[in-house]
Amino acid sequence: MREIKVLGSGCTKCTKTAESISRIAAELGVEANIIKETSPQAMMSYGVMSTPAVVVDEQLVHSGSIPHREQIEGWLRQP
Repeated sequence: MREIKVLGSGCTKCTKTAESISRIAAELGVEANIIKETSPQAMMSYGVMSTPAVVVDEQLVHSGSIPHREQIEGWLRQP
C-alpha cells in the first residue's frame, strides 16, 4: 500500500489534490493511504516552500501546483 501525504494549509488546491489522488487510486484499483498534513513543521521537514506538495512513500515528488492526472498515475503505478 502506498502512503501519500498531501502537504498544505488546507486550501482549496490542497483539498483538490488529495481528492484527485484518492479518486485516481480508486479508479486504478491501487490501495493508498492518503494523509492530509497541515503542520508547518512537516512541510519544513521536507523542504517544501510552496503548496500543495505531495510526498509518496516519504519522497517529495511534487510541489507548488495541483498535479496532473498523468503524474498521479505514475506515482501510483511505481513498483
